[in-house]
Amino acid sequence: KHVALRRQMHDFYVEVFASIEGVDVFSTPNEDYFANYWLSAITIDENKTKGITRETLRLALEAENIESRPLWKPMHLQPIFSKYPYYGKKVAENLFENGLCLPSGSNLSDDDRNRIKKVIQFVFSNQNLK
Repeated sequence: KHVALRRQMHDFYVEVFASIEGVDVFSTPNEDYFANYWLSAITIDENKTKGITRETLRLALEAENIESRPLWKPMHLQPIFSKYPYYGKKVAENLFENGLCLPSGSNLSDDDRNRIKKVIQFVFSNQNLK
């Protein structure tokens, strides 16, 4: 039941962002996979959203008392690991800078979803739709 509710939240975000250029909802690569979607996350490409960033949306949600947070800070950027070498590229940094974890609890109501959708639509209301 809980997995079905989490998957329902993911589908909600896919629908909400379907017409918004520059926002991608993390999803399985194809139907060979089954995700429980315990976390709903997006990335925002500010070059396609007229400057709207992950932080723009996060702060708008916060102003309405809706919790969201950036994707996890990469280990190599955390102070405790700063003296150690890093052997990678910019994937983790880009996800951290452009990614946002959205409310995805299995206990979210239709009223909660409507509040979330209203903020998202307001933030992107002046942005070109797909």
